[in-house]
Amino acid sequence: MPIPTENVGSLPRPVRLQQALAAYDAGEIDREALVAEQDAACRDSIKRMEATGQPIVSDGEQRASSFATYPLIETLGGTGLADNLAPDGQLFAVFDDGHHRQLPRLTSGPFRYQTYAAEFVEQAVPLASKPVKQAVIAPSMMMLLYPLDEELPGYPREQFLADLCDETERDIRQAFTAGASRVSIDFTEGRLANKNDARNPWTGRDMLQEFIDLNNRVLDRFTAEERQHIGLHTCPGGDMDSVHSADVPYEQLLSRMFEINAGYFLIQCASERDREEVYRLCGRYSRDNANGVPQVCFMGVIDPLNPSVETPEQVRDDLVTAARHIPIERLGATDDCGFSPFSIDEKPKHGSPDFARDIAFQKIAARVEGTAMASEELGV
Repeated sequence: MPIPTENVGSLPRPVRLQQALAAYDAGEIDREALVAEQDAACRDSIKRMEATGQPIVSDGEQRASSFATYPLIETLGGTGLADNLAPDGQLFAVFDDGHHRQLPRLTSGPFRYQTYAAEFVEQAVPLASKPVKQAVIAPSMMMLLYPLDEELPGYPREQFLADLCDETERDIRQAFTAGASRVSIDFTEGRLANKNDARNPWTGRDMLQEFIDLNNRVLDRFTAEERQHIGLHTCPGGDMDSVHSADVPYEQLLSRMFEINAGYFLIQCASERDREEVYRLCGRYSRDNANGVPQVCFMGVIDPLNPSVETPEQVRDDLVTAARHIPIERLGATDDCGFSPFSIDEKPKHGSPDFARDIAFQKIAARVEGTAMASEELGV
């Protein structure tokens, strides 16, 4: 079977959509006008992704406030925040260029999603002629909504975690029911958990094992057959063309990440200085039997933060090298990260979101072609 290839999730939102989001937050346009721009961006995303030859497509998260906050708020400006959430939660991450992203703060129970990813799938499937995938947020990210050091009156932490696991399971199952062929869980907090950044207190709490256990608490509710189609994505961030944890030694994460019982992993690698070492680590630590399912390593061969477009030959060569360390039947190709995980993203290294969007499709096309070339060279 040829080497499989799959995108992570997001695409840059067009300038028109980002302007519409700002106007909606300011009360200058109504929801109908915003939805019209989201509809147009989704149609364009699916049409252009299909044109690259990508075998499984998505809407590029054009309707989501961000990869992390879509269950909680309509827009990054805070529109639609639930009554039991406050905007002044802890930082998710401080990026290398100095900007940060912040999570809401849970003020009372019960915890419930306001939006499930299935809503995006239901609208994407009729637009696509190919199978559709959907990215969802990990419960380990959502657990950061709860205060680090105290319990909420009348809503103990363990009850919150139980509710959170229920909501995450529902998010995944409903996405499949709505028509998704694959669902991947965004786990960018994994590498960040080892950073110990004094500006961001949770990163100094040694929470990685808690994150792993919580993700397994959800995944263990699915059969091995179901988990073949449930993936997990890791990267050191990718917002405003900057990262938050690329300086954390990768082995600190990779030596433990494969304890998570996902069927496949989307693994940032193209932007690493020593890509072959990452291939070696993935070959060493990934499992051929994770509670009944072999773990497929989709290695990042495209860097979404760099406007330079990789050639298909580069992609081919990286995959051929990866196959020296990872069994070919458990090797795939992906992008390092979503191309714009947050809906408002100026893409400063690219010059504009629209240019970055054009570049993203060129990069996806190079990945698809290069993966086919690698399959041919490796005889699969």
